[in-house]
Amino acid sequence: MKEAKVNFGAAKLTVWGEATIDELEQAGAFERLKIREERERTIRREPFWKKKENRNVLVSAVLLLIGIAADAADKGMLAIAMYLAAIVIGGYSLFWTGLRNLARWQFDMKTLMTIAILGAAAIGEWQEGAVVVILFAISEALESYSMDRARRSIASLMEMAPAAATIRRGAEEVTVPVEDVRVGDVMIVKPGGKIALDGIVISGASTVNEAAITGESLPVEKAVGDAVFAGTLNGEGFLEVEVTKRADETTLAKMIDLVEEAQAERAPSQAFVDRFARYYTPFIIVTALLIAIVPPLVMGGEWLDWIYRGLAVLVIGCPCALVISTPVAIVTAIGNAARRGVLIKGGVHLEQIGRLRAVAFDKTGTLTKGKPAVTDVVVYEGTREQLLAIAAAIEKRSQHPLASAIVRKAEEEGAPFLDVAVEEFQSLTGQGVKAVIAGNTYYIGSPALFTSWIGKLPDEAEKQISAFRDEGKTVMAVGTADRLLGLVAAADQLRPSAPETVAALRRLGVAEVVMVTGDHEQTAQAIGRQAGVSDIRAELLPEQKLAAIRELKERCGMTAMVGDGVNDAPALAAADIGVAMGGAGTDAALETADVVLMADDLRQLPYTVHLGRRTLAVIRQNIAVALGLKVLALVAAVPGWLTLWLAVFADMGATLLVTLNSMRLLRVKE
Repeated sequence: MKEAKVNFGAAKLTVWGEATIDELEQAGAFERLKIREERERTIRREPFWKKKENRNVLVSAVLLLIGIAADAADKGMLAIAMYLAAIVIGGYSLFWTGLRNLARWQFDMKTLMTIAILGAAAIGEWQEGAVVVILFAISEALESYSMDRARRSIASLMEMAPAAATIRRGAEEVTVPVEDVRVGDVMIVKPGGKIALDGIVISGASTVNEAAITGESLPVEKAVGDAVFAGTLNGEGFLEVEVTKRADETTLAKMIDLVEEAQAERAPSQAFVDRFARYYTPFIIVTALLIAIVPPLVMGGEWLDWIYRGLAVLVIGCPCALVISTPVAIVTAIGNAARRGVLIKGGVHLEQIGRLRAVAFDKTGTLTKGKPAVTDVVVYEGTREQLLAIAAAIEKRSQHPLASAIVRKAEEEGAPFLDVAVEEFQSLTGQGVKAVIAGNTYYIGSPALFTSWIGKLPDEAEKQISAFRDEGKTVMAVGTADRLLGLVAAADQLRPSAPETVAALRRLGVAEVVMVTGDHEQTAQAIGRQAGVSDIRAELLPEQKLAAIRELKERCGMTAMVGDGVNDAPALAAADIGVAMGGAGTDAALETADVVLMADDLRQLPYTVHLGRRTLAVIRQNIAVALGLKVLALVAAVPGWLTLWLAVFADMGATLLVTLNSMRLLRVKE
């Protein structure tokens, strides 16, 4: 074995090396753990009664009842034998861990319980010791069950993608494990079947339910050239898909990896609880020791009576509920978000979202649909066809949405841009592009780009530009360094959900909603008014966007930047929380952002903020319940009002309350 990595949040131990599963299980370090290969998608769940530890608890409970009956019949030795057997059978695993920790001076909840149970037996409280063993085992089972419930969302993601795919090999269709499918293979997807791997449709048309990836259950139409994702459900059409990613590189596989990594990360509140528990447990041991020995030595109290009270303090001081108060809430919330198409990359980001005070939106592709269309072409020199041919030939080399709009317009009107030879193409950051055609340098970009060379634009052009911008259109000028050839205006539709999203964020307590864009002031103002955003920062270069984000952070506090995860990468990195939209379609968004909205839907953002706020509230409630019940029980234990079994019952109750409270996060929907 070369390396091992433990992820408690995902209940996963990853081992690298050449050892086989049988050799690992025989090594003895994996007691009560089931080992499976990484490629095995389905997690086999054992029934409650098949688990050895649960059977032991049932046997212990039966022995305890026999002991109580023997006690009632004055069969003292038989009763003690039954109690002792119940303690040994139900608690041997606990004792093994607790005594080993004690020998290493490592104090945790099992150490406390071991001392308490052995102490109870030592002073003759056999029945109480047996009850404590059984109640603690039940508490452990409840804790394990709650964490399993919280992790089920990840298990369900793992089981969404089929283990096999139907591939066309020559004239035959063969079904092979997805791990054996190569990039470039043609995958057959029949009506009603699940799509096994990511790919591009090369034949057929259908609708696909992408809820597994985006959380959106409405079917999406797919035709030749469209992307499909592993784990999604085909409708009634027949599709042939060219595989573009291996099984371990699909969008679904990346989602699972990212969510597992997120659950492994320690949230700030969890780090606080862990630091607190490190000092809390030794404090409880010292307190219990003082209660057990000081009153008999100083006040002449009964030794057995005060030792019993000290043991009760040990039991009630067990930090079970406190230790799980944060992780069970974090794991539950991240799992819920993943099921609904939102990837949150760790508890730290979840807590930051819960404290969000300001949100900055990019305009193009975020508040708007990101698919602008050319609405107007104004020609000052030459013909419309020549202008579109020059503009499209240059913009064909750009990835900007406005460039795609110009190319589409040229194709629609049959402008011969493919025949134009373009040289020395260059992107002018935040301003436009330039290139050489037939020895002449042409520029396409914001009108401001031309005023630096030409000076003042013609009055006719200035009026036309202003009119377009008042309509919310983006204007691009086309020309050379000394003359303006024409204008191209494009409009990008506002997302219907944008005003609703902005209003929802304000209701959730987000104090500042800002739009940052490189577009012109008039165009930005028109879009901003439609979206309900009043603070609009326009005509910003990339470095100015960074400055705007930093200013927002200093003025408001916790700030999120929402963009597409590609063009906005620097601004996303500068914000406290980078939120990328449409992550299902781009690997870059999955890699760069802290939070990824897999669907291209702004309404997932208020849901995510609401989930973050609810998670913070639940964590605070959990910590208050865990500590509050401890304090009350400790106050009752010192005067002797609390028996050992009542103490462990109170501890179990606190654990159960914390668990059930955290499970409420599974019900957060919007």
